[in-house]
Amino acid sequence: MLFSIGLVSFFISGGLTGIYLGNAAMDIQLHDSYFVVAHFHLVMGSAAIFGMFAGIYHWFPRMYGRMMNNTLGYFHFWLTFISAYLVFFPMHFMGLAGVPRRYYQFTLMEDFSIWADVNKLITVSAIVGGFAQLLFLYNFFVSIFRGKKADQNPWLANTLEWTSPMDVRLHGNWPGELPTVYRGPHEYSRPDRELDYFPQNEPDENAPEVFETEVAPAAPKEEEVPAENSVFFAAIKRVFGLSR
Repeated sequence: MLFSIGLVSFFISGGLTGIYLGNAAMDIQLHDSYFVVAHFHLVMGSAAIFGMFAGIYHWFPRMYGRMMNNTLGYFHFWLTFISAYLVFFPMHFMGLAGVPRRYYQFTLMEDFSIWADVNKLITVSAIVGGFAQLLFLYNFFVSIFRGKKADQNPWLANTLEWTSPMDVRLHGNWPGELPTVYRGPHEYSRPDRELDYFPQNEPDENAPEVFETEVAPAAPKEEEVPAENSVFFAAIKRVFGLSR
């Protein structure tokens, strides 16, 4: 959940800066500057990676039948989240000052040398963020073998994938008959239920009775039209004066 919220945060904060880049008058100043680097990497880099992490943490119990370590997961999130903002958010101000991108060293330019300390902060933040990924890798591989055994439905989700057996791998996912779906996947916090979630395969006793309706007759088959009588050939005949 934290990584999903982080995704939204990066996508909004990075996406809003795209409005300024879409303004031709402002883009004259911001084009090819660090402002573009910050905008692009918040939206296409940080947001996408956080979505990937959210999926890994969510599906890990389904893939391996074990849970990842929560404490390491929290450290991984906060270190990565804060580091990413410390790397890319200051770049907006550098871009507003006209600092160009794709220069391996801009401190030789006197006007831009004032940003050297900010560049050091960005470098340190990037190193800390990289270190956080080592925590994730350790948590991932160790949890595969030593993680806590996952419950059948550890996230209290409604969807069907959390009803298939965890301990065996079956072709078709479920032994025997496939489960029946009674409702959509988003029914949470219903006032008529004690539990916060409502799995799709559980029938609803309070649902109104559904009566079978008469099946509508099938549409009659269209008669096949010979190719020479089609609209295309009729138009060709008319153009060349071949029509009768």
